[in-house]
Amino acid sequence: MKYLPLGDTGLYVSQLTLGAMTFDREDGMFGQLVGGTGQELATRMVDLSIDAGVNLFDTANIYGMGESERMLGKALGSRRGDVLIATKFNNPMGGGPNAGGSSRLSAIRECENSLERLGTEWIDLYQVHSFDDTTPLEETLRALDTLVQQGKVRYIGLSNYAGWQIAKADGISRRMGLERFCSVQAYYSLVGRELEREIIPAALDLGLGILVWSPLASGFLSGKYTREASGEGRRAKIQVPPVDEARGYDIVDVALEIAGRHDASVAQVALAWLLHKPGITSVIVGARKEEQLLDNLAAADVALSPEDMARLDEVSKLKREYPEWTPRSIQRGQDLASRLADMG
Repeated sequence: MKYLPLGDTGLYVSQLTLGAMTFDREDGMFGQLVGGTGQELATRMVDLSIDAGVNLFDTANIYGMGESERMLGKALGSRRGDVLIATKFNNPMGGGPNAGGSSRLSAIRECENSLERLGTEWIDLYQVHSFDDTTPLEETLRALDTLVQQGKVRYIGLSNYAGWQIAKADGISRRMGLERFCSVQAYYSLVGRELEREIIPAALDLGLGILVWSPLASGFLSGKYTREASGEGRRAKIQVPPVDEARGYDIVDVALEIAGRHDASVAQVALAWLLHKPGITSVIVGARKEEQLLDNLAAADVALSPEDMARLDEVSKLKREYPEWTPRSIQRGQDLASRLADMG
């Protein structure tokens, strides 16, 4: 397992992160949607991940309406100080007009609730789950800065922000002398490369780490879904993220061919592609079954060749959109590609 610094911080995180969205009772809300593991399997998955070198565990208050945090805390037990916990807030945790959002009230209340559920005194990475257009960024950032000053939070991150929102938040933090976001958590996969347009360039320019969620597109890239077979249990019951399946088949075909040459699974190739992309700090993997997790963890050992990467890049590339096709933007894109190549 490799470890990379999280953005411009001195915090090193494993290239694979265990995502705990499936940690829930089987009859719980998320358990019915994505398949709940129950506590015993959740603990087993944490054990396997730690054995593989994983040191970052990602959850959110909304997962299982708090159940994921409880299970993760129990699974870590006395090892809590040896690993890093990332959690998120913003989604409503009940009824009422102030049940969610990124207000000062919500940020502080949900942090304290997460600390209690996780059974810990601090959160290593506290993330805003999505952009809140009803709350001024200044208010959210002041609240997060307060939590850092109090020692309840070590670092702060954001998730599902647009490029301009990331840049605006960073500018406000710098201007006001507040704690800066150190990481971006965003969707990225072979069948979903839209963040390459604005989000990755913004993160690289501002020195932010990039954490990837749903790297297998909720199962589409698991290898169970091809032109010939729809795959048992594909994408659970949540159709997020959306996938252009006609285009996705072409990508899976190439991944299948490369997987055969490496004695690997399609899922491992899809994950390894992300691990080979410059600028990506850690890829969040989750599973409903132990064998799925073991397969995902083994992706850290899959060494794709430059030719493999080129083929996957070509079959999955984005269509050029305005202003990317203007001469100046084409030159900027070439400059960025050269910069990323140097990083790799």
